[in-house]
Amino acid sequence: MNNEQKLEYINQHIGVYPDFPKKGILFRDIFGSLTDPKSCQYIKDLLLDHVRETNPDVDIIVGLESRGFLFNLMLASELGVGCAPIRKKGKLPGECVSVEYTLEYGTDIFEMQTNAIKPGQKVLIVDDLLATGGSLEAAVKLVRKAGGEVVECLIIMELAFLEGRKKVDTNVHSLLKY
Repeated sequence: MNNEQKLEYINQHIGVYPDFPKKGILFRDIFGSLTDPKSCQYIKDLLLDHVRETNPDVDIIVGLESRGFLFNLMLASELGVGCAPIRKKGKLPGECVSVEYTLEYGTDIFEMQTNAIKPGQKVLIVDDLLATGGSLEAAVKLVRKAGGEVVECLIIMELAFLEGRKKVDTNVHSLLKY
């Protein structure tokens, strides 16, 4: 199966939920695709092929809370590099570096342990969804604040009509665009 066919297969298994979490929103859910073994394999194949082709010298994979955690460990273990989480404030032990960011309904704070990234490491950020871009923008700022060099943000699904990638001042690659 070629990459376009794999993407179409994954797309067919993405859950679509109208009016969730509130009326007027069409929610696209990665979990529908992850319950299908072929879809899981295709996501893994496409992500790994992309990283090996574009960023073979990446040092660490950072996943955003919480669905990004599903992909950062898988990628890191396959590539033989480390992985680290970015979490909401108060969820990580030890000393943390933090960044506040704006949501449509207020602000929130992302944190990362200060020892998660060594200065100068090449960092790939991974998450399942890019919508308005606030959390991804904050993740990039946080990695840089921790001393890392963001080489790319890798996303499974992008809601392109929300133009979230405009907030992110680094390369963004998404498998699926809606």
